[in-house]
Amino acid sequence: MNSILITGGAGYIGSHTVVALQQVGFDAVILDDLSNSSGQVIDRIEQITNIRPRFYCGSISDRKILSSIFDAHQIDAVIHFAGFKAVGESVAKPVKYYQNNVAGSMVLFDVMQQRNCKKLVFSSSATVYGDPGVVAYTEDLPLSPVNPYGQSKRMVEDIARDIAVSDPEWSIALLRYFNPVGAHSSGLIGEDPKGVPNNLMPYIAKVAIGELPQLNVYGDDYPTPDGTGVRDFIHVQDLARGHLDACQYLDSHSGCVAFNLGTGKGSSVMDVVSAFIRVSGKSIPVNISARRAGDLPEYFAVPDFAEKELNWRAELNLDDMVRDHWNWQKSNPKGYG
Repeated sequence: MNSILITGGAGYIGSHTVVALQQVGFDAVILDDLSNSSGQVIDRIEQITNIRPRFYCGSISDRKILSSIFDAHQIDAVIHFAGFKAVGESVAKPVKYYQNNVAGSMVLFDVMQQRNCKKLVFSSSATVYGDPGVVAYTEDLPLSPVNPYGQSKRMVEDIARDIAVSDPEWSIALLRYFNPVGAHSSGLIGEDPKGVPNNLMPYIAKVAIGELPQLNVYGDDYPTPDGTGVRDFIHVQDLARGHLDACQYLDSHSGCVAFNLGTGKGSSVMDVVSAFIRVSGKSIPVNISARRAGDLPEYFAVPDFAEKELNWRAELNLDDMVRDHWNWQKSNPKGYG
């Protein structure tokens, strides 16, 4: 059976995608350097699916390990998650981000080309849009990222588009996603950020279990229904299914195409807080702070193109996202630690 290589497959979205692939019969091979993930994830995936994915510990920048994976397995397609992803860190350490996210991807694509593996699903991000001046994001908006993390995603997209133009045998899906949250419904895998979380849902969960004293909400005077920022939150299991659908799409399409993966509707910071209180029964102390520089008042995906082409749409709602994240947090108060 041909295999799918999942780079960064031990990470948050990668691990959920490996589960989705294995549950429909795909053979998954993971490459992950565990710099932002845990080797325990492999055991947890096996617990969920009764199949242990093949795992290689290493970097996409390591041509030798990539070559050994392609020697050992008939790799039919690559789902490429591996990359650093903290916006703040990217501003402080841009070279680190370009070195890993861009230069590493070039090594991966070169090895794929040499091995005649020309199907690629790339984990991109809504950050590639920057501030387009609208709230409903369609795939044809100009790309103008405002930080090195977003720039690195756009650069990899540009490289992928150039590869597809150079060789019509390539089939590439660029998946731009919005705000992934939640966890697997089993409670066995979920988001396990190192240190204080950068993202809203894990931060609220840490407040709910008493690890952090309060949630800082940055700005309550935006032109939104309750004054707090509005984002398109998407359940990580819906997102994983999107990668599966994109992988199957590649079998009958060539070229390079971008897809937004989101719910198509926004939820405010306070909507998420209210849902967490409702689902968990815990109180969430909130401190209103000044707006953060660079935060947009509101944006959300227009996912119509993904529905039309991939036959994909998000199915899980905000309460589902909160329920599964809270279940993961309660079951794993120290994450994978």
